[in-house]
Amino acid sequence: MATQDPQPDPGWYYNTRTNQVEHGTRSRSVDLLGPYPDRATAEQALDIARARTKAADEADKSWNSDNDD
Repeated sequence: MATQDPQPDPGWYYNTRTNQVEHGTRSRSVDLLGPYPDRATAEQALDIARARTKAADEADKSWNSDNDD
């Protein structure tokens, strides 16, 4: 359920439940990725999240291999 905020967050969000971009009126935070600076970036939210997860996994792998001495 979306809420009406008299001072909405200026960011753009990607709703993982509805697969829609939201701006102004927002759904529950648990369903959202963001904020992003614009609609186009919010539309790429899942790709951004995948890339960040991959980078974090690689950093963890590197960190763990450095500690194997």
